Amino acid sequence: MFQFKQFTINQDRCAMKVGTDGVLLGAWTPLYNTPYTILDIGSGTGLIALMLAQRSNAEQIDAVEIDNEAFTQCVENFENSPWSDRLYCYNASLEEFTEEFFEETTYDLIVSNPPFYVENYKSGDAQRDKARFTESLPFEQLIACIEGLLSDDGIFSVIIPYKEEEAFIKLSAEYGLYPFKICRVQGAPETEIKRSMLAMTRIPAEITFEKLVIETQRHQYTKEYIALTKDFYLNM
Repeated sequence: MFQFKQFTINQDRCAMKVGTDGVLLGAWTPLYNTPYTILDIGSGTGLIALMLAQRSNAEQIDAVEIDNEAFTQCVENFENSPWSDRLYCYNASLEEFTEEFFEETTYDLIVSNPPFYVENYKSGDAQRDKARFTESLPFEQLIACIEGLLSDDGIFSVIIPYKEEEAFIKLSAEYGLYPFKICRVQGAPETEIKRSMLAMTRIPAEITFEKLVIETQRHQYTKEYIALTKDFYLNM
């Protein structure tokens, strides 16, 4: 169990537990367009959808999760939250979900913390591997589905490995999606950049670049990281 300030995450049935990537994306994702509808792709525990329910007044927050166990737990976490009337999870692959709702439903904000371990390494745990490896949701499939589900002035927000940033932006442009805000994340000042958070729209724009360092030393968080996450973490 992971206790946040306004909600609780049960995660014993999920392969991917609450982690920094999800918290970062949930806290950083821009809400400039005051979204009415939000979609969280590959929701896992439901963490990001719950964070966005706390941060926004969106009336409809949907999540899609392919893994049966994670889906069950996501529903439980939604039902136990203060925003259960605004949250709904679908047990489907993104492809199935898109086929069902294409041309019917669009979203003002789509977020995803997708699986992105592209190396040919397997842990031996099938559920965990599905949650972690891109072959279960290739970037191109993700972007193609988002292109079909995003409203005209919608925002797509994603966290990926920094080394994939250039290729991801190039691929997105082929589907008419362009970054307007990029945040590069370092664990500590002397470590390499590990993650990129990208916010994209259908309209090409000048990109605002940000850098976020999480810690100065072990458990000594930077003021920027505290400012970003203090509405969620109990001890921030």
